[in-house]
Amino acid sequence: MMNDLIDKFTRHFGGTPTAAAQAPGRLEILGNHTDYNEGFVLSCAVGQNTRVALRPIPGTVCRVKDFRDGAEMQFDLASPGAPPPRDGSRYVKGMALELAKRGHEVGAFECGLESSIPLSAGMSSSAALEIAAGLAMGVAFGIELDPVEWARAGQGVENDYLGLKSGLLDQFSSLFGRENSMILSDFRSVEVLRTVALPPGYAIVVINSMKKHNLVDSEYNTRRADCEAAARILSQLFPEVRTLRDVSLDELAAARANLDWREYRRAQHVVGEDTRVLAGVRLLEEGDVFSFGRQLFASHESSRMNFENSTPELDYLVELAKSTPGCLGARLSGGGFGGITIHLVEQDGAEEYAERVCAGYRKRTGITARSLVCKIGDGACAYTLE
Repeated sequence: MMNDLIDKFTRHFGGTPTAAAQAPGRLEILGNHTDYNEGFVLSCAVGQNTRVALRPIPGTVCRVKDFRDGAEMQFDLASPGAPPPRDGSRYVKGMALELAKRGHEVGAFECGLESSIPLSAGMSSSAALEIAAGLAMGVAFGIELDPVEWARAGQGVENDYLGLKSGLLDQFSSLFGRENSMILSDFRSVEVLRTVALPPGYAIVVINSMKKHNLVDSEYNTRRADCEAAARILSQLFPEVRTLRDVSLDELAAARANLDWREYRRAQHVVGEDTRVLAGVRLLEEGDVFSFGRQLFASHESSRMNFENSTPELDYLVELAKSTPGCLGARLSGGGFGGITIHLVEQDGAEEYAERVCAGYRKRTGITARSLVCKIGDGACAYTLE
């Protein structure tokens, strides 16, 4: 696939690229909105990825060609300005500016990109583009960062340039993903604690509700503010508390009267998710896939009731999962407010399962969902083409 992008780049720009990179999308398996609360997440990289080819050019004006839809964009590094309209160039430009802000010299460039990650579906197409673009710039301009710093640079694009107060999960998963294994990450120490294999005989089916979300315009930032407010109140009662990661379910229950309804429910979701992540890892390591699946269902119910980041469409996909043979568990994955559900299913019937759920969804909603049996993929990589 990279060779195809290189050919397209060469035909469009009239010259060959000197650097290339690819970065996968990700699935959040368990650990919803726990990353910015310094908690735990179980995630994986996927087989779908974003590819970037790039070459330096004179001047300060960068040119970007998105081969997904044929869009062409350009921006001037000498005039940072506001983010471009909602297209791929905003993430490319944001990464160039973020690297410059960190003291690295980034010159003008021509950039071609394409991707197999569904857009606005909760599989982190934006983070994959940030990481792929950043790694390609690193090769082209001699910038060397360790993976954690590349992840932080991608987060900086989201937080500082685009105004989305997201955590590190998306970039982390894209960089540290391991083929055929999920990764358990600790976002206080900012490290991968270990890899966790999905036992043989099971697969993850992704079903896209086709209700697009846009986290910059959603209540994502409000949810983060709610979590931080709850943590501040709880820290006055329990001095060891820095973030919701430090709160136990018993402590949260004891402090119920000190929190308003919204703060309590948001905290209950995050504290519960941290508990479910660690329990889920233990269950997988013990080979108890059925109990692990129940953790997925519990996670979705908490999203629906406590964090209120689900939608009627996502809820119905999970309800269908409960009544369709072959499914062990299902939940929304990612920020929520639309996007995808993930379904833990028996491998042999995965395609038939997806067809049955999509048919039921279409009958109820009139929407044709998209599905894929997901391959757990490897992390990002970059290389020189000279």
